[in-house]
Amino acid sequence: MQELRTLPRVGLALGGGGARGIAHVAVIEALDEMGIVPTALAGTSIGAIYAAARASGLDGASLRARTLESFGDRSAAFAKLWNRRPKKFGDLFSGSWSLGQLSPETVLDIFVPEAFAATFADCSIPLAVVATDFWGGREAVLSSGDLRRAVAASIALPSIFKSVVIDGRVLMDGGVMNPVPVDALPVDVDLVVAVDVVSYPEPDEGKALPGALQAVIGATQLMQQQIAAYKFETRRPDVLIRPPVNDVHVLDFLGAEKILAAAEPVKDEVKRKLGRLIEAW
Repeated sequence: MQELRTLPRVGLALGGGGARGIAHVAVIEALDEMGIVPTALAGTSIGAIYAAARASGLDGASLRARTLESFGDRSAAFAKLWNRRPKKFGDLFSGSWSLGQLSPETVLDIFVPEAFAATFADCSIPLAVVATDFWGGREAVLSSGDLRRAVAASIALPSIFKSVVIDGRVLMDGGVMNPVPVDALPVDVDLVVAVDVVSYPEPDEGKALPGALQAVIGATQLMQQQIAAYKFETRRPDVLIRPPVNDVHVLDFLGAEKILAAAEPVKDEVKRKLGRLIEAW
């Protein structure tokens, strides 16, 4: 006998995009307000942080509160980093604080303590975390073992964070290979909701040419959009949400309040698009 279900199984894929990924909170809140608990979650980079926290049991309201607690107060954020600073000059070149390459696990400990279950098996919602296998030249989809370490690997942006070694593989930021991980969701979900926060380069007012850093970041955005477009040809999301955060710098985490405000209209978009599909289903 065919299983009788009143609601479709919804899979949620949260993409990478640095600070722009704070907008994921609005999408999670919209699902909460609709009474929808995702059947499965997948996340890349900052999307892995929010997907892992949601899979560990935190709802949208809790994620908003924790985000503002961590990044809403500039002085408090700097104080957290200062308290974990190297105590000796030699520590700058070893351990968690190698010059120019922070430990992603240390950063998670500072800004999102106690947000994750201990392991994937302890999550209340099945979860896939996407990282990049550097020497293997492919993406790595992690779904078992230590959850915090997997998330650390997924956010390990090259040149800023150290890579993370898991099962002999050197792993780094998942956005390099899969910026919006729709294909990491199980094949048996009925509806796929994807959130793309990669965005596109935005010109600075009064400047015709990008600066050096803006050019590098913008070129990366363009490449990631091409990768995402290819992924969508393989598995097209039923609902694709692109929050209006193009003008947010990839590292502007201290603009959390502004990002959340900009993403607020996304709630109505999620409810309208997904609600229409659920009604038809």
